[in-house]
Amino acid sequence: MRAALEEAVRAYEAGEVPIGAVVVAGDRIIGRGYNQTESLRDVTAHAEMLALTSAQNTLGAKVLPECVLYVTVEPCVMCAGAIRWSRVGRLVWGCDEPKVGFTTISSEILHPKTTVSRGILADEARELMRRFFEERRVGK
Repeated sequence: MRAALEEAVRAYEAGEVPIGAVVVAGDRIIGRGYNQTESLRDVTAHAEMLALTSAQNTLGAKVLPECVLYVTVEPCVMCAGAIRWSRVGRLVWGCDEPKVGFTTISSEILHPKTTVSRGILADEARELMRRFFEERRVGK
């Protein structure tokens, strides 16, 4: 999760919503991503989507059942759908996202075999998000 937080800091420094993600296979990071929706002008350029694509390219496979996806904030519905289709073995996230997190719609979106852990380094992830949005409100 620390590596995902480092990716979130990269997003923060780039003026993007500070969410980061990494995909781990065994003890090796095989995919990384941070939100780049503004810089790429692409609403699908979420941290999770970029990390999953990177991992799939690294492995040369579209499914990741032996992998763990770490993301700093609960994924949205779009990302949860991608996590389902890629059959990630385990999803770990930091802070919950009460407005647009996938569990506000349904916790059944993920693949049935995907296990979930939440609240890992949640305070750090939440603080980065809080600071980002506070700065944006003050700046306007």
